[in-house]
Amino acid sequence: MTTIDLNCDMGEGFGRYSFGVDEQMMPYISSANIACGFHAGDFSTMNQTVQLALKHNVAIGAHPGFPDRQGFGRREMMMLPTEIYELVLYQIGALQAFVQANGGKLHHVKPHGALYNMAAQNSEIAEAIAKAVYQISPNLILYGLANSELTKAGERLGLPVAHEVFADRTYQPNGTLTPRTEPNALITNEQLVIDQVLHIVRHGFVRAVDGTLVPIHADTVCIHGDGEKAVLFADKLNKALVKNGVTVRALNT
Repeated sequence: MTTIDLNCDMGEGFGRYSFGVDEQMMPYISSANIACGFHAGDFSTMNQTVQLALKHNVAIGAHPGFPDRQGFGRREMMMLPTEIYELVLYQIGALQAFVQANGGKLHHVKPHGALYNMAAQNSEIAEAIAKAVYQISPNLILYGLANSELTKAGERLGLPVAHEVFADRTYQPNGTLTPRTEPNALITNEQLVIDQVLHIVRHGFVRAVDGTLVPIHADTVCIHGDGEKAVLFADKLNKALVKNGVTVRALNT
C-alpha cells in the first residue's frame, strides 16, 4: 500500500493577528510545520498551534526561518554556516519546549522559505541545518526538497530524511522549484495540482516547465493553508489520494 505524508506550514499569526486557517486545515493533513517566531509566529501562537496539532493527532515539526518578519523569511540572508547552525538550533529548541510542555513529541524539522531554498543548493548551509537537527535529536526527521543538498546532508549524518514535493509549485528541469519571482511559479488550477501530486506519488516523476519528465521521489507533500480555498482544496486532495489507493499518514508513525 502506498502512503504519503501531507504537511502544511502553520502558526504564522502574530499576537492578535491570525494568518491562515490552521484549525480547519488540521483534519486533512498528517503533519504541521510550526513557525518558530523568527519569520512568523510568536510564543502564544506557537503554544496554541502545538495544542491544535495534538488535538487532531497531527505530527508536529519545527519550521525555522531567517529573522526576517517583514519579508516573511523569503529573502535571502548571507549568514555564516555557524550562524545558520545557531539560528536553527535556537528555533527548534523553542518549539520543542512548547511541545514537551503540552505532553507531545517533536516529530520533524523543515526549514522555511529562503533558508529552505538556499539549503537545497548550498551544501555548507545544508550541513549546518542537519547538524543542528541531529544534535537536538538524531531521531528527528529532516524535511527537505527531494534529491537536494539538504536531504543529502541529513542522510550523511544518519538522520531520517523526508524527501518533499510541493503540490502547487512548478519545477525546473533540474528538479528545483521555479522561483516565486517567476510568473509561472504557482499552479492555480486545482485539478492540475491534484494531477501533479498523483503523478509524483504514483509514478515518481514531475513534468517540468519545459515539458521534460523529471524523476522525483516523494515522502511528503507540502500544501498551503493560506489560500482563499485552502481548506476545500486540502479536502479534495486528501480524498483524491485515498480514492487512488494512497494512505495519508505521517512518516514513521
